[in-house]
Amino acid sequence: MPYRHAVHLASRWTRRALACSLLIGGLAQAGGPQPVLLGIDGEFGLDNSTSAQAVELGMRAAIQEINAAGGVLHGRPLQLVVKDHRSIPARGIRNIQEFAKMPDLVAVFGGRFSPVVIEELPTLRATRLPFMAAWSSADDIIDNEMHPNYVYRLSLRDSLAMPKLLAAAKRRKLHRVGLLLTNTSWGRSNAAAAERALANLPGMTIAGTSWYNWRDASLVDKYRQLRAAGAQAIVLVANDDEAAVLVREVAALPKAQRLPILSHWGVTGGEFIAQVGPALQQVDFSVIQTFSFYKADPARVKRFMASAAKVSKVTRIEDIQGAVGVAHAYDLTHILARAIDLAGSTERRAVRDALERVGSYRGLVKDYAPPFTPARHEALGPEQLLIARYRADGVLVPAQD
Repeated sequence: MPYRHAVHLASRWTRRALACSLLIGGLAQAGGPQPVLLGIDGEFGLDNSTSAQAVELGMRAAIQEINAAGGVLHGRPLQLVVKDHRSIPARGIRNIQEFAKMPDLVAVFGGRFSPVVIEELPTLRATRLPFMAAWSSADDIIDNEMHPNYVYRLSLRDSLAMPKLLAAAKRRKLHRVGLLLTNTSWGRSNAAAAERALANLPGMTIAGTSWYNWRDASLVDKYRQLRAAGAQAIVLVANDDEAAVLVREVAALPKAQRLPILSHWGVTGGEFIAQVGPALQQVDFSVIQTFSFYKADPARVKRFMASAAKVSKVTRIEDIQGAVGVAHAYDLTHILARAIDLAGSTERRAVRDALERVGSYRGLVKDYAPPFTPARHEALGPEQLLIARYRADGVLVPAQD
């Protein structure tokens, strides 16, 4: 990231954090109800990323509704505190430590990057700070050996994503796939999930697996290796930057050498469309999602859009970037608010326990009955999964196939 741009982003988020602190202090000094704090630990300062901003939009829309209805704990407003880890685990760990020291901060929402969350897990365990995973998908985020478990997820899970992507390939009679994976804990999570999924997909084989590193300038050689190994399609685990590199390179190949690409959802958390440009229309590219505003209940979408318009410049579905992060965070904030009221306090252990006792909730993504239990800290299941494609105008919509 250019230094000047990094300084601008850092100062912008520092100003936001200062503004939040001043607002909180002002409310207390004015004798108003003490706010209940919710944190966001996200990748705000990462170039081209929009995922943390999506989580923030979902939270702010929900908070607007909750506070308009009287807040929590008999009149206390919810207040957001934002911290930027820039996709760097050490920054994320420091953020968690700082959040844990804040009185009346009951939980932290995380962003897109599973490797950051996984590195934060020991600190979350030590601080006993409830963590709400609104985008990250690695299995180990929930399967973390915490007793009790302080992590709750309303998001995709790799053990669900890989079977769905492989099954989508099989429906298209693409029985030999190549895995092109990021060399991180997220990539390794998906490699293991793909191997497990094969047992329930007779006839499907993995022709080969290639690994790339973050910020690699070219992926076409790894793509060619998979194609030479007999792959009929590529299952890609990537974020927007590397995915754009691959699609541009595949689009430049002769048409007969362009394999279908079935992608994990990391590409939807950034400026993928701007980076890939017209090359996307030359490649058969699809992506897994857990939610689409185009398939959701119209009345619930209308309510969300009205709230989003009060806290942002969003006025149309087409304005929303990172729809899954927005919708997940929106529902998860409403569920957390119910848990705070059930707990009757901001004591974190009580809120953690109450999250397992929240009853049914009619959300934007689905009807939860219940969202979590002592044995299940995953709110979503395979029935929420769908395959989507980008329209010519860059809008992501549910696929016809």
